[in-house]
Amino acid sequence: MQPILQHDLLDSLLHEHASVLGADMTAYRNHCLRVFNYYCWQRTPDEQEQRHAAVALAFHDIGIWTDGTWDYLDPSAKRMRDWVAARASDLDVELVEAMIQQHHKITSWRGAQTGPVEALRRADWIDVLFSFVGYGVAADFRRAVKAALPDAGFHWRLVQLTARRLLTRPWSPMPMMRW
Repeated sequence: MQPILQHDLLDSLLHEHASVLGADMTAYRNHCLRVFNYYCWQRTPDEQEQRHAAVALAFHDIGIWTDGTWDYLDPSAKRMRDWVAARASDLDVELVEAMIQQHHKITSWRGAQTGPVEALRRADWIDVLFSFVGYGVAADFRRAVKAALPDAGFHWRLVQLTARRLLTRPWSPMPMMRW
């Protein structure tokens, strides 16, 4: 499998948020596409499932920028729901919301739509943990994806946002994490 370097729907959604993403646009886009690649490796999704994953990924962290918060899962999910209601009512909004709400879950997802939700959760962890954990995605594929879609400062931005939250709310440094 060759790395997927673009996805029309994902890129379109990210372009809609380009002004708020600002200098982080490339970093967030590359993160979303890396996660999309790891997701597709695990699932071999059909076109409709790819659309669900692309929408989930475009919105999964977007609340960081659109709402200026490190507690971004609910704002991200709300923005996704609004977009789906206005532009893609054929999508399973419950599935996409579960993908967003559970993508930082530390333990495996055991709820509805386990396959796609768990695959997206694992794919995000692969990227956030610098591909040290592979969840069955081949190491050579992970290396190819990272080479084709460089970090562009994404992980550094996560460090900055975590530090800012730690300084302002040390009792709740990672509110997006789920057990």
